[in-house]
Formats: sequence, structure tokens, C-alpha cells
Amino acid sequence: MLTAVRFIIIAFVAAALLAGCGNRRQAELAYVARPVEQLYNEAFRQMERRRYAEAAQLFDEVERQHPFSEWARRSMLMAAFANYQANRYEQAISTAQRFISLHPGSSSAPYAYYLIAICYYERIYDVGRDQSTTQQALEALQQVVQRFPDSPYARDARLKIDMTRDHLAGKDMDVGRWYLRNGFHLAAIGRFQNVIREYGTTSHVPEALHRMVEAYVSMGVAEEARQHAAVLGYNFPGSEWYQDSYNLLTSRGIDVPGEGIEERDPSLLRRAMSRIFG
Repeated sequence: MLTAVRFIIIAFVAAALLAGCGNRRQAELAYVARPVEQLYNEAFRQMERRRYAEAAQLFDEVERQHPFSEWARRSMLMAAFANYQANRYEQAISTAQRFISLHPGSSSAPYAYYLIAICYYERIYDVGRDQSTTQQALEALQQVVQRFPDSPYARDARLKIDMTRDHLAGKDMDVGRWYLRNGFHLAAIGRFQNVIREYGTTSHVPEALHRMVEAYVSMGVAEEARQHAAVLGYNFPGSEWYQDSYNLLTSRGIDVPGEGIEERDPSLLRRAMSRIFG
């Protein structure tokens, strides 16, 4: 009985191997040398039909069959774009990077850099998840701006850089709030300081200053809380965060630097600005 079972298993494995060989032979037979224009036009038709995965394969075939032609260079970028449209971001990035390495001086290089950045940018996750892709998107967008500052891609990249930085600041704020809620005040302060110093142009700065007031009040460090409130009131006098800081400090009997602090107590403001933004 055991011998019979073993024979069946061996037969099954052999059949699978033969089928695999047959499939490989079929794939090899499917290769048909075609004129470059025919291949490229067929790939483009697949793009128009939104069959992006098939288009990418055909553009790859142009490069494989006609590697030294001008069509191959075009097809490489088109394959990257088709993969991007198919949400195959890693394949798109890999192909665009290969294009840059082979044709660094091409007039299409700015687009290749931009496509890489967009592939990262469109995979930015919410602030509750790991932000490594967000950091990669920021670095790739900055590459576009630094290398091709006058290109139309750079203009769009600058806008996306601001949104990406805001997203990274949001992640620090999310972690900082968690530390604050759980009593890890120094860790929370570190996160809020990073928002203020690294992402000082984002929308999160007023809240970060207020949260630092909260943290210092909880630690009983009144002067630090007062200095951060002074900076918050000077830079964002009408914000809800300054009002929250004002209410918190007055409820604890701490003098609050209000409007006109730059005239009434300029040394306090200078010290605070230097400590916070220095």
C-alpha cells in the first residue's frame, strides 16, 4: 500500500514538472519578433483601453526586442507610467530608476524623477501608521525640486512637499499626544519640539506650542509654560490654542503674557523665541 501511495505521489510530481516545462516551452514559442512600430502601437492601444498591465508588458517587449532603438527609450518610461496606472508602484519605480541610470541627461529625466516621487506620494498612509513611505515621498519630491527647479514638475512637487511635511508633523503630533495622555511628559515635549523646529511652516505649530504649555504645567515648570504661551500668543494671538493656553495658565494662577508682550517684556519673548526655535 505504501509503495502504491509513493508511486502516485511520484507520478503527480512528474506530471507537474512536465506541465511546467510545457508552459515554459509555450512561453518561449509565444515570442514573435515584430517590427518596433507594431509593438509600440499595440502597447499604446492597450493604454487607451486602460489595460495598463498588458500595456506595460508590451512596452517592456519593445525594449527587449529592440534594445538600442529610440523606441526602447520611450517604451521604458511608458512602461513605468503604465505600471503606475496599474497601481504597480514598485515596478514603476524600478523602471523609472533604470531609465535615469541609463539616460541621466535625457530631456525626459525630470518626468522620471517626478514619477518616482508620485509613486511614493500616492502611498502615504494615515498618521496612525508607519510613515517611512511618507519620508521617501518627501525625499523624492525634494529631488525633483533640487534637480529641476524650473520645470513644471517642480511646481507641483513644491505643493506636495508642503502637504507631505504637514503629514509628517501630524505623525509627531499624534505620538506626542499619546505620550502626553499617558504621563510621559518629556517624551511628549520632544515630539512637539520636533514639530516646531522641523515643520515650523505647517498647520500643527500652534497646537504643538499649546501642548508644550500643557506638558510643562503638568510637570510644574511654570516659567517654561509661560514662555511657550508667550510665543504662542505673539505668533498666533487669535488662535483657539492660545485661548486654551491662556485659560490653563490663569486657572493655575500663572501670569500669562498677553498681547503687546514684545513691548512690555521683550527679554522674555527673545529668550523664549531663542529657546523654542533656536
